[in-house]
Amino acid sequence: MGKELVLVTGGGRAGKSDFAQDLALSHGGDCGVLFVATAEVTDAEMEERIRRHRISRPPGWYTVEEPIDVAGAITGALAEGRGEPVVLVDCINFWVSNQLLRQEGERAEDAETTILGSADRLLECYRANGSTFILVTNEVGLGLVPTHPLGRRFRDALGRVNQVLATAADRVYLVVSGIPVELKSLSTLPRKGPG
Repeated sequence: MGKELVLVTGGGRAGKSDFAQDLALSHGGDCGVLFVATAEVTDAEMEERIRRHRISRPPGWYTVEEPIDVAGAITGALAEGRGEPVVLVDCINFWVSNQLLRQEGERAEDAETTILGSADRLLECYRANGSTFILVTNEVGLGLVPTHPLGRRFRDALGRVNQVLATAADRVYLVVSGIPVELKSLSTLPRKGPG
């Protein structure tokens, strides 16, 4: 199997992470995966969630926890000889949220531009090495419009990042109630990019 970029999206608790881990196992096996975790401990509930995610991974996977500089963390791990056939990033929505919270005082347009630049650097990182990348994200376009301005900024930024990544991806899976559906093969119209 050759190198590819795979985006796994869906709602919260839809089974995205489990599906992405199964994909990673099918590509890289028990020891051929570099796992990049982007969540940060913000409270006791999040600490427990992160703990459960840690123990769900195969013990042979190499894990890097990085909330902001995902491309740099991947580049660094690969430079250390962690030349894994699969890089699994879980998840893009925490990564975007972490960046947005650090830029809370900036204008929305400036923060989004910075975040989209980070997404471009992640794609450059993918193109620069031979690993398959599997990226997990939340689909934010199916819910209500958030009532808080920061929530709307998050939805807009993540929606744009998802579009950038989906446009570049070889395969895009939507996971609903644990069932993955590959979307790009179903698309009838070519995409020119995010809008």
